[in-house]
Amino acid sequence: MSETTDNDVNVRLIEKINQVEENYGKKFSNTQKILMTTDGSITAILDVLYGKIDLKTLDQHFEKATEESAGLCNINVGDEVNSREIIMHKDDYPLIYAVSYIPLKRLTKEMRDDLIRADIPIGRILKKYNAETRREIHNIQVEKASDKLKELYNTEEDFLTRDYTIIMNGEILMWIKEFFPVDYFTEI
Repeated sequence: MSETTDNDVNVRLIEKINQVEENYGKKFSNTQKILMTTDGSITAILDVLYGKIDLKTLDQHFEKATEESAGLCNINVGDEVNSREIIMHKDDYPLIYAVSYIPLKRLTKEMRDDLIRADIPIGRILKKYNAETRREIHNIQVEKASDKLKELYNTEEDFLTRDYTIIMNGEILMWIKEFFPVDYFTEI
């Protein structure tokens, strides 16, 4: 068995996206691949592609962590989490839809206030507070559109999705799942 070297750190992500392409029977654009595999801020990438994008919060509430959300965030069932559902858009054109669970005990008061009171993308909040974080991508796949996605995007297309965690101080700060139609980001 060979050791992973510093030059091999992205091999797993490349293999994942290649497997999704093979399973789906379609090659994805470089932009789609970047959006699915980046371990940086999606907000920053969209800002470069479109100019400053906006975020609309569709739903946000506090809830006790369920078995599922506790497992995704590595917290105890019953811990308080912020459940958030957003759409990143440019001039009301939907770009990325995302859902997230954020354990409140791991946020600073300032981060929590920004998260709750304003339509600010996570990437901008982390940057504002100089939070030293890293992202761990767990799944990249194609999914059938839910009724909600069909309505938001006015499409019957399948969706590229990925889910990942943002890690800060060795703990999961957030679990996020992002979606966009497979026919998006093909020309840029």
